Amino acid sequence: MMARFTASDGLSLHYDDEGHGPPVLCLAGLTRNNADFRFLLPHLTGHCVIRLDYRGRGQSDHADDFMSYNILREAQDAVELLDHLGLDRVALIGTSRGGLVAMAIAHAHPGRLSGVVLNDIGPEVATEGLERIMDYVGREPDLPDLDSCAAALAHVHATGFPGVPLARWRAQAEAMFAEKPGGGLALRYDPRLRDALIGQAGAGEAPDLWQMFDALRALPLAAIRGANSDLLSAETLAKMQARHPGLIAATVPDRGHVPFLDEPQALAAIHSLLDRTR
Repeated sequence: MMARFTASDGLSLHYDDEGHGPPVLCLAGLTRNNADFRFLLPHLTGHCVIRLDYRGRGQSDHADDFMSYNILREAQDAVELLDHLGLDRVALIGTSRGGLVAMAIAHAHPGRLSGVVLNDIGPEVATEGLERIMDYVGREPDLPDLDSCAAALAHVHATGFPGVPLARWRAQAEAMFAEKPGGGLALRYDPRLRDALIGQAGAGEAPDLWQMFDALRALPLAAIRGANSDLLSAETLAKMQARHPGLIAATVPDRGHVPFLDEPQALAAIHSLLDRTR
């Protein structure tokens, strides 16, 4: 069911929820939206799956103050969605940015999460990956349509995601961009997200992500890493395992940042985590 709720600062946010059973909240990547989980969704039968569009992304409203595009406010929005739905606790699957938001929720609102899956994200974010992200955030691709975008994605990700069929990249392109009536592609998020990232980088000390990660210690936790990821290193994943001895770790071969989550290794980790939250 597609629905909306109003955050405490008056912004209207969009979410989907479907299915029946224990609730699972899915939080997408930085520029992504609830379509990030379209490939995982068929594998979550037996759960009520809630997919939130962050403020300024997908079908949610854009904020007047673009500096509200930050993980602490996005964590608050997610908790307010749980309140709106009358849910005390949920399992959370966080892709990239969504994993950082999960850590923020665990730190600021202990007790609201029953377990967490981190998809290709950890408390240390590799510089190479950050630079790649800043290269495209807030910029419309110079491409005429979604078909050309799919071909471009397949080319750019040929090394990190070998063997992924063009049809998968076409679906990914449609999730990320919309075709303009006169040709060209529009972003499915507020381009001022770039300004927010630049402003936050220059605003002083960033949150201590390891301290936020430690807030997950009391919870069942899984971490999925793309074997070719430029954002989550194997070394950081090993540190996470040392810090959280019960962590379910999975590495997905032939995937960079981020795995699609319908790969066998990812699904095994997700289902193992969800079994622990019952």
